[in-house]
Parts: sequence; C-alpha cells; structure tokens
Amino acid sequence: MLHTRTTPAERRRLFREQLAAGSLLRMPGVLNPLSARLVQEAGFEAAYLSGAVLAADLGLPDIGLTTSTEIAARAQQTTRVTDLPVLIDADTGFGEPMNAARTVQLLEDAGLAGLHLEDQVNPKRCGHLDGKTVVPRDEMTRRLRAAVDARRDPHFLLMARTDARAVEGLAAAVDRARAYVDAGADAIFPEALADEREFAAFREAVDVPLLANMTEFGKGPLLTTHTLRDLGYNIVLYPVTLQRLALGAVEDGLRTLAAEGTQHSLLPRMQTRSRLYELLRYEGYAAFDSAVLDFTLPPGT
Repeated sequence: MLHTRTTPAERRRLFREQLAAGSLLRMPGVLNPLSARLVQEAGFEAAYLSGAVLAADLGLPDIGLTTSTEIAARAQQTTRVTDLPVLIDADTGFGEPMNAARTVQLLEDAGLAGLHLEDQVNPKRCGHLDGKTVVPRDEMTRRLRAAVDARRDPHFLLMARTDARAVEGLAAAVDRARAYVDAGADAIFPEALADEREFAAFREAVDVPLLANMTEFGKGPLLTTHTLRDLGYNIVLYPVTLQRLALGAVEDGLRTLAAEGTQHSLLPRMQTRSRLYELLRYEGYAAFDSAVLDFTLPPGT
C-alpha cells in the first residue's frame, strides 16, 4: 500500500541470489514510480532507472546534466512502490572519485539494489552515439575503488560499465573490464557491442555477471532472451523501451486530439479509470480511512 513490504536489504540479497543462480534477469527501464509497479505485475525479475530516461523526463539531453541528488530522489520514489530489486545508472559518478563515493551512499540510502558507473569523460553522452571519449583506465579504477570504499552494505551491487568498445576496440574493452573487476566491480556492463560474436567473446573473457543492453536504435543487435541465456549473460536491459512507447502514444494522441477536436476515438487505447485505481491500490487505503473508497465508479470507466 503506502510502501512496499520488503526492505532494501532484502531486495539486495534477492538480487545477489538471482545473479548467483545463473538465470537471466529481465530488467525493463521504468519511466516513473507507477510504471515500476507495472513491471512487477508483469512478472519481470528486476527494474532499471536509466540516466537517459531521467534526463529526458526533465527535458534534458543525456550528457551528464542531471545531478546525484536528482537521481537519488527519483530512485527513492521508485523503490518505495516495488518489491523488485532496482538497478540505477549513476553515469560517471557525477565528478571525481570523492563524488562517486558520495553517490554510492546517496543511492544506498535511496533503497536501490545497485548501480553502474561508466568510464566516459564528462560531459558524457549516450553509449550508442559516435564521438564518445573514455577516461584512462587508471582513472576509472580510482573511481571504482572510491565507490567500493564508500559502500556500507556489502550486498549493494557495484557494476562497472565500459564504453571502450567503440573508442579503443573490443580487446581494450575486455582488458578494461578485467581491470575493473580487479578494482572491486561486482559485475560488468559492456556497452555497444557490435554483434553476437562480441557478446560471446566478453562472456568467455570475464568471470563475473554480465549485462546485455538491448536498447532500440543502437549500435548492436536486439538479441532474444533465448540467445542471451545461451551466451551466458545474467541481465538483459531494456532501458528506454517504456519511455519510447509512452511518448510515441502521447504524440499520436495529441495529433488525434488536435485533428478531431475530441478524444473520443482514443478511448479504446487508454488505461481505464478502474484499472488505474486498481494499480494505485485504492481499496487497501480504506484500511486506514474508510472514506477513501466510499464511491462507485461509473460504468465502463
């Protein structure tokens, strides 16, 4: 009801157990807290907060303009309403190693199951765009060591993302991933791999959980869960899928409303009032105050 019934510590342990079991965790990116509840109801194993989605929600490009406190606030709002483990995109840690350390503690306090830090320079950019630049490997390892030192809950997952494939090539990206594991990373996110062969090469070279990013309109192929399980990946990420679906529907609806002067033809495509109230768990709140649910919905709403 008001809050999820599980604690952050329980969700972190669950996340670790799921990764240790060797199964593939499906992780859609949520666009707001209520959509996290939908992800849970749909049967997914975990949820994700994308830096690109958070930036776009604020009307900003994904170039490092958001702050650690902004993403921590959205994270806390999200973890309040779902029993799923939630992983968040912490960009480059929002500054120097000391900033990365503070970011870890802010996001621990927000109830997350883990985060990933990347090795791009500031200002960063979307991992599937050209023109990226990565920091020297030693600089990223300092960033990771600071994050490890700052972590208080040993179950909080620290994942390292490397964007080096598009900048320095596959072999260099693998070398960086190994160095990041040595620096304390619990898992690796190899960004913008080109094809199935490269996904396989990363799995063969790195002996920690791996994340496969299945973002639309990106550099790599959209591999199926069956293929990723066979490749030995542990997490499949759909970071911006829900936002793209939602905004596409909003744009189409606005065009229809402008052209027709009424939303009548859009009604079959809308979530009903009754479904929204079910998702918001109106009935449960009546346990606190019977006046909350003392109405009858009109037919068909």
